[in-house]
Amino acid sequence: MLKKSLIISVSPEIMGGTPVFACTRVPVQTLLDYLKAGESIDDFLARFPTYHIIPNPGFPSPL
Repeated sequence: MLKKSLIISVSPEIMGGTPVFACTRVPVQTLLDYLKAGESIDDFLARFPTYHIIPNPGFPSPL
């Protein structure tokens, strides 16, 4: 059974069910692609400034 996540959302009504960061239309795969390409989370956040709820041990989550 899948647990409900506060970070990742999957809904057939949002981007056809693609896993996205909750309350956004930013696909989780986009972050993984950035990291795979050697980019940092800071680079990702600079590209998607409206999304700031990334799990990071250095920052408390607002959720």
